[in-house]
Amino acid sequence: MEPSLGITYLKSAIARIRYYKELAEKTFAQLEEKDFFHQPNTQSNSVAIIIQHMSGNMLSRFTRFLTEDGEKAWRNRDREFDPDPQFGTREELLAYWEKGWACMLDAIGSLREDDLLKTVYIRAEPLSVVDAINRQLAHHPHHVGQIVYIGKLIRNESWKSLSIPRGSSEQYNQQIQGKS
Repeated sequence: MEPSLGITYLKSAIARIRYYKELAEKTFAQLEEKDFFHQPNTQSNSVAIIIQHMSGNMLSRFTRFLTEDGEKAWRNRDREFDPDPQFGTREELLAYWEKGWACMLDAIGSLREDDLLKTVYIRAEPLSVVDAINRQLAHHPHHVGQIVYIGKLIRNESWKSLSIPRGSSEQYNQQIQGKS
């Protein structure tokens, strides 16, 4: 029997979420501790700030996902954009990163197909569970792209591509088509 559309959607959403988490983590692996705190200019965020924001967002949105508004009273979104001394090291940042992702992945991973059309709230705005997940699938890649870009700026010539390196598309296409 073929999996239903709802089950297929949940598996696909989880796979995409994990993919973007992995892209950021491949960037983290290329950075030195000081690089997490590099701010390209006064209007830009550091990798550390982006981690604080993403993790705060995930914890707020996915703690008691189906039963409470996704903007928790304990969250201070504005503070996420200021350096926080409790996240002063790479290790502390990555522990918070993992906490946020675990919260989100556990919540989505526990959903059943019949949960997908339920209504959840974010800042009192009603959303279907599908829409709330899609909202995260738009939000997180946006910030992961920022993390990757900052990593590229910092590493410059020593950056190791996270996808197909420049000038290697034809070679890659031949490899996946079994022509090499």
